[in-house]
Amino acid sequence: MRILLALGLALIFPTAAFAHPDPTGSLGLIHGFAHPLGGNDHVLAMLAVGVFAYVLGGRALFLVPLSFLAMMLVGFALGVSGLDLPMVEVAIAASSIVIGAAAALGRPMPIAGAMALVGSFAIFHGQAHGAEMPANTAGILYASGFVGATALLHASGFLAAAGINQILGKHGKLIAQVAGGAFALGGVGVLLGWL
Repeated sequence: MRILLALGLALIFPTAAFAHPDPTGSLGLIHGFAHPLGGNDHVLAMLAVGVFAYVLGGRALFLVPLSFLAMMLVGFALGVSGLDLPMVEVAIAASSIVIGAAAALGRPMPIAGAMALVGSFAIFHGQAHGAEMPANTAGILYASGFVGATALLHASGFLAAAGINQILGKHGKLIAQVAGGAFALGGVGVLLGWL
């Protein structure tokens, strides 16, 4: 088992063993993975998507996060191409407010509507990733990194909500809704410059 773990890590981070930085940009995977984790606005929104998917349940568990990831890649293509979207940082902060509030309400929503909701904000997240990609970085590796980190954050939000539900039973969904409200308040804090 330890050998498999070591092999897996070697495949994921092959350049980590190099003594000098790689000038060809193959560290793009690591840079891309770190980018969504570097800002409270991104982290709050990604966790909110996972909690929102959990609160909706059913097929939304997979379709809502997948729609976010797909539309984030569309936004990434826009950012790499140099297209500027208006008020990107405000939209990113607003994403945690709106998605968190939708989770907090806990009302049934058509899956297509939930996918459109998160997807519209994902374009702004992706555009920011594309616009901030280091010049010497391989785009495919960078995109793989931030998609992986985003999926991990979505899963963390979902798994935390599911775990709390497992512990608290019928009150678990209510706690997930409270968490959605906390993400919404966190987004307000980001907009006001408090976080």
